[in-house]
Amino acid sequence: MSEVLSEAALDQLFRDARTYRRSAEAWLDKPVSDAQLRAIYDLARLAPTSANSSPARFVFVRSPEGKARLEPALDRGNLAQTMAAPVTVIVAADHAFYEHLPRLYKESPDAIGWFAGKPAAIEATAFRNSSLQGAYLIMAARALGLDCGPMSGFNNVLLDETFFPGSQVRSNFLINIGYGNPAVLRPREDRFTFDEACRIV
Repeated sequence: MSEVLSEAALDQLFRDARTYRRSAEAWLDKPVSDAQLRAIYDLARLAPTSANSSPARFVFVRSPEGKARLEPALDRGNLAQTMAAPVTVIVAADHAFYEHLPRLYKESPDAIGWFAGKPAAIEATAFRNSSLQGAYLIMAARALGLDCGPMSGFNNVLLDETFFPGSQVRSNFLINIGYGNPAVLRPREDRFTFDEACRIV
């Protein structure tokens, strides 16, 4: 892990990477395959979560039937870009994640007890770590040559009723994935400098 990535790799992951959104024209008419989706997940799943809890659950919505089920939950401003994206990922969190800790975190045999009957700990851990895992998914997609458009702007309750009925899985955010159309990009918005956002103590 001592090798610094190449400048080209850093450009692809960060400096030249952009969020594709706003309209149907944001996405090129180019499909994303099952193999690509599996490769994205297989990278993202290796990144760290608290006690290896891995609460994120991903639904890759790609078919016309799947998009039709997703559509009613979307805010109108997100409709065109999402319908046009080759894939929309529902990033969700399983609030029963702790039941899997005996398999995922053998280091602590009593790990279930950290969460069972403790809704605040479950909610905080599920939300924080599913958010991390969604971010890892974005970086994995970028690393494999794809573009992303993460977003909120949807009815969580309706989406959960549609895609996760009768479960403890709850949606967190969405990510459109595909090949972005650079013609729609605007100048990058400003970011805080190190001195504005950071302290070394």
